[in-house]
Amino acid sequence: MHSMEKTTETLVQEGLLKAISYGDYRKKVSQLAADGKSTGPEQTEDLANYTQLNDRRMKRFDKTLKIDSEFVSKIESISEKITLLVLTESWCGDAAPTLPVMNKIAEINGSIDFKILLRDENPALMNRFLTNGAMSIPKLILLDDNNRVFGAWGPIPQRAAQLVREHKEKHGELLPEIKEEIQHWYNKDKGSSTLQEVVALLPVQ
Repeated sequence: MHSMEKTTETLVQEGLLKAISYGDYRKKVSQLAADGKSTGPEQTEDLANYTQLNDRRMKRFDKTLKIDSEFVSKIESISEKITLLVLTESWCGDAAPTLPVMNKIAEINGSIDFKILLRDENPALMNRFLTNGAMSIPKLILLDDNNRVFGAWGPIPQRAAQLVREHKEKHGELLPEIKEEIQHWYNKDKGSSTLQEVVALLPVQ
């Protein structure tokens, strides 16, 4: 049966055919938020509430994110065509502060394309990019001009992951408060950790 399995390259190609732009994704999330719904097959009040919260957060990050000149010139120096393909869902709390950063990177350089796929509609591709065996999102896949994978990032910046680990060591489990702690961290960080880590994976000159 193994020989029938699709290659990661094929799954990426199939994904790109149905991937949407950040602008379309934002419209979709705003509409879902207004309708009290979320992406994905499962519809619950919690997921709808997270979608509304994320819609507001993304609006804020889209408006307030600033990329300093050092990073702007690094991003501008990229001459080859690159696609940033991210797997996510509207209810994902870590996507709200990180996707706007990826979008800003793509806005700076016309050679960089930013595309979005929904995780639950693309399980085969998601399964090639697991984090510790889990389908953690957002997951960013970096593609070269032949749509070959040259890197991946996610679901969260290293410092945020460290906070989660420390919280778990201290409490023996992840308490609901960790979500709030991480959101506070994202608000203070203002996208700079995501920016640094993603740019470090790009072929800057």
